Amino acid sequence: MTKINIESEKNSIINYKYDRANCTSGIVHIGIGNFHRAHQQFYTNQLLENPTQHNWGICGVALLPSDEKLIKSLEKQNGEYTLTVCGGNSENKIYTIGSLIELIWGVENPNAVIDKIASHTTKIITLTITEGGYNIDNTSKKFMLEEPSILHDIQNPENPKTVFGFIAAGLRKRMNAGQEGITILSCDNLQHNGDTAKYAFTAFLEKQDSQLKEWASNNVSFPNSMVDRITPATKPEDVIWLNKQNNTNDEIPVYCEDFIQWVIEDNFIAGRPQWEDVGVEFTDDVSTYENMKLSLLNASHTLLSYPSFLAGFRKVDEAMKNELILKLLKDFMDIDITPYVPAPKNTDLEIYKATLLERFANPAVSDQVSRLCFDGISKFPVYIVPNLTKMIADNKDLTRVAFLVASYRAYLKNKIDDNGAAYEIGEPWLTNEEYAFVENENPEEFLNFKPFKGCPLASSQNFMQLYLNFVKEINDQDTLSVLKTIV
Repeated sequence: MTKINIESEKNSIINYKYDRANCTSGIVHIGIGNFHRAHQQFYTNQLLENPTQHNWGICGVALLPSDEKLIKSLEKQNGEYTLTVCGGNSENKIYTIGSLIELIWGVENPNAVIDKIASHTTKIITLTITEGGYNIDNTSKKFMLEEPSILHDIQNPENPKTVFGFIAAGLRKRMNAGQEGITILSCDNLQHNGDTAKYAFTAFLEKQDSQLKEWASNNVSFPNSMVDRITPATKPEDVIWLNKQNNTNDEIPVYCEDFIQWVIEDNFIAGRPQWEDVGVEFTDDVSTYENMKLSLLNASHTLLSYPSFLAGFRKVDEAMKNELILKLLKDFMDIDITPYVPAPKNTDLEIYKATLLERFANPAVSDQVSRLCFDGISKFPVYIVPNLTKMIADNKDLTRVAFLVASYRAYLKNKIDDNGAAYEIGEPWLTNEEYAFVENENPEEFLNFKPFKGCPLASSQNFMQLYLNFVKEINDQDTLSVLKTIV
C-alpha cells in the first residue's frame, strides 16, 4: 500500500492518533464521494480518537463502474487521504483522515457488499447517492418500479445492481440469520430524507420480497438528517495544487470550506456513535433545519448557477463578486424565501443568510459553477418547486424565479455561453424524450419538462408573462444585461 507522504514544510498536517488496527467498521457507507469524505468521515475521524468509540469505523462501498479510479486510489492508500479545510481568512487546516478503514467495490466483489451489510458488527448504513438516486418520479412521487435496473434487481435478488438490491440482499441475510435490526441513514440533500429513503426501500421490498418488507418494518429505522458543508469536486489541477501546498502525494485529496453542520433525528434502532461529542446535533425534529438549508442554501446555489454560467463565470466566488448576482441572491433570500422559512431553535435567520453569502464568496473553496448546475432535473423539484408553488398560491412577486427558469432553459438549449464558449450540459438523468421539451422552440413547452411537473406554472398568468419575456430577452441580450433590469 502507498503511504501518503505527510511531511510538510508549508503547512502542518493534523494526523489522527488512534490505531486503525484496533477499529472495526460499525458503519457501511454507500457513495464515498467528496462530500462524504469531507463531512461524515471528518466527524468520525475525530470521534475515533475516543477509545470507547472504536467500533464505529466506516466501511466505504462503491457500486458504480465509474467509481473504479476512486476506489483503486483509496485502496492504494489503504483508505487514507488528506482533507484540506479552507478558511475564509486563507488559513487552511490539513487533516489525514483514517476513519475509512475498509473498502469494497461492488462491481468487483458484490458478495462482499452483501456480507458486510449482513455482518453482526454493522449497525448503520449511511447513504450519499444523490437526490436522484432514490428513484422517485418527480410528478407522481411514486417509486419507479419499471426502471430497468430496478426491474433487474426485483427479478434477480441474489445478483443486485442497485443500492436497493444490494441492501435488500444484505437485509435478507440478517433476517434469515435472526440478527438484530439496522439503521439506514440518508445524508443526501432531500427534505425529510429519512422518510424518502424509507418510502423508496419499502416500495422496492414490497415488490421484491413481501416477507422481508414485513421484517424491515420492525427492524430498520430511517432517521431524517440535514447535512451541510460546501465541498467542490476535485479536478486534476486541484490534486496538483493541493499536493504542492501540502507537500503530499495524495492521489485523491479533498478540500472543503471550514463551515460544517450535521443535524440528525435520534432514531437509531441498533445503537449509534457518540457523534454529539464532535459537534453533531441530535434532535427529535429535523424538519426546520432541513427547510432552512434546502430553501436558502441549496435554492440560492441553484439560482446563482445558471445565470452565472451563461454569463461566463466558472467559479462561484468570482460570480459572487458581481454586484448584480449578489443582489439577486440577497433579494431572493430576503423577499422570496424568508416568509416560508421558520427559523430553527437558537438560529438567527439574518445571521444565517449573511453567513451563506460569505461562504459562497470564500475564494479558498472556489466551488465550480458547473457543479451547481449539475443535475438540475433532480434539484429543481427539491430546492425550488416547493416554495415556488407556495409563492404562486400567495400571489407573490415571481420575477426572480421566472428569470431562473428562463435561464435554466437557455443553459440546456444554447450550449454556448454569452462569451461564445461552448459547454456540455450536466444532466445525467436527461432522457431523449425529456430533451424534446428543451429543444422545442415554443418556450411554453419547457414548462412540461420533468422538473416542473406538478407545479402550476402554466396556470399562473403572472409567471407566464415574466417567463416568456425573460426567454426572449435572454435570447436577444446577454444574461447580465437582463439581470440588470431585475435588480
